[in-house]
Amino acid sequence: MKENLEVLNYSGIFLSCFSNNHTSCVPTLKDHTLIYLCSGEHTIVENNQKIILKPGESAFVRKNHRLTMFKNYGENGQYKGISITFQRKFLREFFNAQLKHNKSQESITPTHQNVFKLNNTPDLKSLFESLTPYFDSGVEPTKDLIQLKLQEGIHILLKTNMNFYPILFDFTEPWKIDILEFLNENYTYDLSISEIASYTGRSLATFKRDFSKISHLPPQKWLINKRLEAAYETLKSSKIMVNDLYTEVGFKNLSHFQTAFKKKYGFTPASFHKSGSMKG
Repeated sequence: MKENLEVLNYSGIFLSCFSNNHTSCVPTLKDHTLIYLCSGEHTIVENNQKIILKPGESAFVRKNHRLTMFKNYGENGQYKGISITFQRKFLREFFNAQLKHNKSQESITPTHQNVFKLNNTPDLKSLFESLTPYFDSGVEPTKDLIQLKLQEGIHILLKTNMNFYPILFDFTEPWKIDILEFLNENYTYDLSISEIASYTGRSLATFKRDFSKISHLPPQKWLINKRLEAAYETLKSSKIMVNDLYTEVGFKNLSHFQTAFKKKYGFTPASFHKSGSMKG
């Protein structure tokens, strides 16, 4: 099912609205994220752990760890949610300005937990309710207000659970995710090469260097080739229509898909689908 999605992004604060019944999201977040559900249902799955958010509930998700999020239409209506992302630059500035000389928190033992369902505290409710008017007003909050809300979010998290301290303020180099494993799992998503680099824990330059060691193709051509191979195998084994297939394997444009498919295989996907063989 195609997504009917509206997303407003105010410098790292995302207000999302899905009017269809179901959608899944990219299974890795590149920044620490605080999620609040206004309506609908939000499910977060990591390995064997599943967290289901109902309206008024929130969760914190650690960056650079694999998970899948499902945003669903619920009994109370369409999905509406607010996500606050805490980027590395902001966290470093916050730490240097407010926490650098506070040594009392450095002894906290880091936790390996990646997803936290949070208690519905008055602080959290107040933070997100102050952002909900921007759904409908069309008025963009000022940069100063955004900074204040980000800072408020950090203070609330630290007040809620001090285990967030070593998570938020860990400025070591990120763990690198295996590139091919990530791409084979996520090639259908509309991701830029810069986003893929970030999701796999690399700078763009490092990603390109590492990728050149595992493939003679540039990353974008590798993705197109992977999508075409997936389309070919699907056409061989199912009765799916070409008009439905191209988006499922990651193409945004039907004409581009048809042209690329014929260039690679020598026949169009429609003729292959009709004949059920390699005859074009």
